[in-house]
Amino acid sequence: MQTKELAELTGVSVRTLHHYDKIGLLVPQKDDWNGYRIYSEKDVDKLQQILFFKELDFPLKKIKQILDDPSFDKEVALSLQRHLLIEKKTRIEAMLETLDQTIKNEKGEIIMTNEEKFTGFDFSTNPYEEEARKLWGDKVVNQANEKITNMNEKEQMAIKESFDAEFRQLAAVRKSAPESNEAQQAVHQFFQYLNDTHGNLYSLEAFAGLGEMYVADERFTKNIDQFGDGLSAFLKEAMAIYAKNN
Repeated sequence: MQTKELAELTGVSVRTLHHYDKIGLLVPQKDDWNGYRIYSEKDVDKLQQILFFKELDFPLKKIKQILDDPSFDKEVALSLQRHLLIEKKTRIEAMLETLDQTIKNEKGEIIMTNEEKFTGFDFSTNPYEEEARKLWGDKVVNQANEKITNMNEKEQMAIKESFDAEFRQLAAVRKSAPESNEAQQAVHQFFQYLNDTHGNLYSLEAFAGLGEMYVADERFTKNIDQFGDGLSAFLKEAMAIYAKNN
């Protein structure tokens, strides 16, 4: 089918389909006679996969990486997507219930406790766990998750604050050359901090890989650059230099 037909079938705009073609995410065949984009049944199935991943908040760059991987298994992907969507559905239902209760609370119909006001909000899910499992394996990540789960709220908040402090220190030197002594000393302290915190989890190779993810994954970039514009790109280069030189 042509672009307009696919857009009408799926609800995805023609403009979006053109964008997917431009970035290499969903590239249809071109009609030799008139140059029109022609989408096959295989393209339709691929678009479904793209939309499932998008619904789960995967960035387009990450979706392309997953679908282009030679080891991509559609059946496994569908099972994973179903599991993640059920989790998302459960969280949304809990938040909707909290929202309904909050409306009643505002009307004076009920009185909510402070704890009840935050039912359904879940900050324990790590959006980068997939990348971590690729780097270090399931056993290490499961042990790390168990360690964090056993911490109380105060201990978890202390870890977050210490990470924020590290990124603020790194942001302070981001204007210097990544290979400079100042930058490399800061990165060295960051390398030591990560291993002290996570029990020597990071090899130099994994450390450099983490720097790569700071730029490759939009979620990383957004979170890190809040401490200073361009911090993620600076760290990618500085961490790679550190790993190479050590």
